[in-house]
Amino acid sequence: MSVSIDVAWKSLNKHHEELCGDKVEILKTEDSDIVILADGMGSGVKANILATLTSKILGTMLFEGAGIESCVETIAKTLPICQVRKVAYATFSILQIFHNGEAYLVEFDNPDCVFVRDQKIVKYPYEERVIEGKKIHEYRFQVRQNDCFVLMSDGVIYAGAGEILNLQGWTWESMAEYTLQCTKKTLSASRLAALLSQACDDLYVQKPGDDTTVAVARVIERRVVNIFTGPPKSKDEDEKLMHEFIHMEGKKVVSGGTSANIAARVLHKEIVTKIDRSDPSVPPMASIAGLDLVTEGVLTLGKTLKLLKRYINDEFDVEFFDELDANNGASKLAKLIIEECTELNLFVGTAVNEAHQDQELGFDLSVRMNLVEQLIHAAEKMGKRVTVKYY
Repeated sequence: MSVSIDVAWKSLNKHHEELCGDKVEILKTEDSDIVILADGMGSGVKANILATLTSKILGTMLFEGAGIESCVETIAKTLPICQVRKVAYATFSILQIFHNGEAYLVEFDNPDCVFVRDQKIVKYPYEERVIEGKKIHEYRFQVRQNDCFVLMSDGVIYAGAGEILNLQGWTWESMAEYTLQCTKKTLSASRLAALLSQACDDLYVQKPGDDTTVAVARVIERRVVNIFTGPPKSKDEDEKLMHEFIHMEGKKVVSGGTSANIAARVLHKEIVTKIDRSDPSVPPMASIAGLDLVTEGVLTLGKTLKLLKRYINDEFDVEFFDELDANNGASKLAKLIIEECTELNLFVGTAVNEAHQDQELGFDLSVRMNLVEQLIHAAEKMGKRVTVKYY
């Protein structure tokens, strides 16, 4: 069994604070995916520094293969106990899911992880260990397809305290039950993170009393997306590119009019332009039998990148996904990359597009290549595995 992970996180800053005191770090090693959520004591700049330092130390050491004892010992020595409150300067949760299905979770003073399996909340047994005077909960288990895990900072379970709810706030049990109801809709990690964060924000009446973070990891099947954009430098390579592209596993996307013409000619298929479109600022899509999505090139890629960057910069909420569900090329391509992709393969032609050569706009190869580079960077930042072939 080889598993892939869909991961997303969302944070709310404490009211009137510009920086968040929680930090999420997502790492990929050769044989596993690691999610770290650190919560710095207090709020603002100090908490942000403490959480960032904690997550970076843990991430770097785990990436290099260090054991949890070494990690906690280093954190304990780097971030001593607060002499006033007699509590640690930072708390953390670490979830590591190996590609063979084995999983490891360690928690130090953060609320318990919510496990959802087969539409039920599952309670895994844990071992309690004391390392450098700190009580650590350790879980070891085997994951299954569609398992869902939600890590959180304590701002989540305090949501609503003194406002909408009683002094107790949103209890862990209530939060877990809401998570369960949301997952029954088979949501992506990003949509679930947005829904849970929105619920917390509403309970705080849009004035969070603490930094509040949820990190969602879902076990999914491997999902491959292939994008062909731009004509090859030599027309002799058209058939070679299309042969390699069409025989790849996964979904097939062609971006660009000239690219679509090459695909239709080599595949002996007809291009059918779709006139009906909801957003006039995005060029119309087309369809070619055997391909999953056919869009215009530069303008559509540019608008796709704007959506991807908003997602990367944590500028997404429930309304963002309404945009992602829109019936236009940019939204459909962004949705594929954000929600339906674990591996992205790019097939990039390096010829100057003849359709633009005579225009006074000075459009040339560098514009498309710049968009491709931004797309690579954005996909990698989202944790996708990216490969690129130039023709």
